[in-house]
Amino acid sequence: MSSLPNLLTLSRILAVPLFVLLMWQGNWITYLLAFALFCVAGITDYVDGYLARAQGTVSKLGIFLDPIADKIMVVSVIVMLIHNDAIKGWTMLPALIIILREIAVSGLREFLAGLHVSVPVSRLAKWKTALQMVALGALILGQASARVMPGLPVHEVGLAALFLAAGLTLVTGWDYLRTGLRHMD
Repeated sequence: MSSLPNLLTLSRILAVPLFVLLMWQGNWITYLLAFALFCVAGITDYVDGYLARAQGTVSKLGIFLDPIADKIMVVSVIVMLIHNDAIKGWTMLPALIIILREIAVSGLREFLAGLHVSVPVSRLAKWKTALQMVALGALILGQASARVMPGLPVHEVGLAALFLAAGLTLVTGWDYLRTGLRHMD
């Protein structure tokens, strides 16, 4: 637990209440702070995996916690963006796809773990996560951009990226489901 990669992963989980608090405030300053924190969390997502592989300290705990940290962060930010009307109406469809996939894949991984079957994260799933982070980061920043950067379509870029991420979410979710179905009766 005390390895630097595991501590970085844990820091992402512990940052979620701060994201929620900052986004709950709903003013442009707290959105800028939430965006900065989100960027730092996204960087730690990359750095923890890189360090674990480079130092040879990949652990079962890290393999377990890393996707959970991503899911907690993504779902929490989506919920707050919906709460603050950054995601509303028909744009809730990609958000719902992302949340449902995260729940389904978590359940599938838990089921397969009981069978002692490991499903490694695919390269496409890593791209999906990166695109989700870009989309959510842009949507967080978009909440402040009207005040800080008027005229820039930050929110619209975030929504477009969210739809692209939802597309990758469906593809990777199907890949995981196909793999899981091979191990079911």
